[in-house]
Formats: sequence, C-alpha cells, structure tokens
Amino acid sequence: MGAYDDIIGMPHHRSVKHSPMPARDRAAQFSPFAALTGYGDAIDEEARITESRIDLDENGREELDRSLMAVREHINERPPVKITYFKPDERKSGGRYVTEIKRIGKVDEIAKSLEMTDGSSILIYDVIMLETQF
Repeated sequence: MGAYDDIIGMPHHRSVKHSPMPARDRAAQFSPFAALTGYGDAIDEEARITESRIDLDENGREELDRSLMAVREHINERPPVKITYFKPDERKSGGRYVTEIKRIGKVDEIAKSLEMTDGSSILIYDVIMLETQF
C-alpha cells in the first residue's frame, strides 16, 4: 500500500471563498526573476576593448607637420584629406582610431583643431596621419 492511497481517489479541492486564479496570472509566478538587472550590460561594457593613444615619434610629427602645412597652403580649395585620428571613448579610458576622408575648411591655430566643412572638429593632438591629394 502506498503513502497516498488514502487520498488518491478524492476530488480536487475548490475554495468556496476564492475564485480560481486565471492561467495567465498563474504562469507569471513561474517567470524568471532577474535579481541583477543590468548586470549583463555592465559585463558587456567592461569586456569592450578600447585602444590606447599612440604618441608619434619625431619622424611621425615631422610628416604630420608637412601635411598640415600643405593643407594650410591649399585651404581655400577645401581639400579632401584622408585623416586618421584618435576618438576618445565616452564611457571608459582609451578610445579607437578612426580613418575618414573629409574636407578641411579651416585650421584653427588657437584651438589647435581642424574644422571640417561638415561642421565637425578634430583636435590636431588626436591626428596621427593626414594624407593629402596634392
């Protein structure tokens, strides 16, 4: 004889005071619980790799200076240039290097930046390569 033989044939109990819970609500109590909301996003952010800034050597700075002088000489032509520069990360230390083809509208000596015709601005300190077409 089994442990539950005495109740196995009895009808299922139905409460007189409470109506049965709808299946939709009953399923909610078994849904997964996220105790650490946002933890996965934090782990992904920490795992994201950033690059360190490269310091140009003497030869690299001289080459960049020559390219900047050539740009200054042809600034009225709004020359297209292939520019590689460091873009700092907004959330953590480091950043990434970006290479784009842009048109330079102005070299701002006071702010030490390159003002592009599209309205963007790049600090000369962040530039590591500037290739001109002339």
